[in-house]
Amino acid sequence: MNSILIHPIIKNSSTNNENTTDTNEFVGLVKALQDIKVCDLKEIKIKNIISSTFLGQGKIDEIKEICKLKKVKLSLFNCILSPIQQRNLENKLNTKVLDRQGLILEIFGDRAITKEGVLQVELAHLKYQKSRLVRSWTHLERQKGGIGFLGGPGEKQIESDRRQISSKIQQINKKLKKVIKTRNIQRLARVNKNFITISIVGYTNSGKSSLFNKLTKSSVLEKDMLFSTLDTKMKKINYNGNQNIILSDTVGFISNLPLELISAFKATLEEIIFSDIILHVTDISNPNHKAHYENVNKILYDIDEKIVSQ
Repeated sequence: MNSILIHPIIKNSSTNNENTTDTNEFVGLVKALQDIKVCDLKEIKIKNIISSTFLGQGKIDEIKEICKLKKVKLSLFNCILSPIQQRNLENKLNTKVLDRQGLILEIFGDRAITKEGVLQVELAHLKYQKSRLVRSWTHLERQKGGIGFLGGPGEKQIESDRRQISSKIQQINKKLKKVIKTRNIQRLARVNKNFITISIVGYTNSGKSSLFNKLTKSSVLEKDMLFSTLDTKMKKINYNGNQNIILSDTVGFISNLPLELISAFKATLEEIIFSDIILHVTDISNPNHKAHYENVNKILYDIDEKIVSQ
């Protein structure tokens, strides 16, 4: 699918969130998806955010002309768009539009392998869609890669049925409650056996899987790609011949991680908070490593506040 990448830069912005993320990281996120052909990348400087369309009409016309010339079907924005901004941009550009959060959700949907992972990503997508009411949820019936906005049957529905989505969310929550109950039983068993649990956390693509493989002599996928690890890997190792340790390789974090993912991945993320030790891996060769370090700490705080304390 031909796509254009839009990286907004707000002049004199005092914020340091959705509009100041790294362009290279944005491109890396897009490359993490298959079947996406990048036709153009535009860094757009804007003075003020337009409430209805995010961008001014002049910038929209400029992007629309590129989309028409290069037959672009997907516009990806490296920022967080409101539901109305996303819908209006789609109407004006005549393309599908995904913001940064939607893109991250799409990647998770593409990478989910285990039954638990698929359920958690599906739940996150449903919550994201319910808050926007601008997308069809019928793609969830697909068997392969059925948790995203890209591909699928191709029909476009502006309004989703809120009751159907709510019903689907309830069904998934029931299934995930069983997963959480099982994890709690397993966690209690490890405590009774005096196991020490260590969770490796860090920004996506910071080298967590490489460290996990080195310590456990495993062969977990190591790849120079954002979110190469999605489903948590756990392995028992022995230290000094008398101490059993459970080491887990967890999903990487990223700035502006959708709250829907944090909430939906309750079963997985609780394993981190309830660990005896959290080992934070930071790639100091990355020029943005300080910001990455702070982002991971913020997300850990959000997990503890929004999930565990509930």
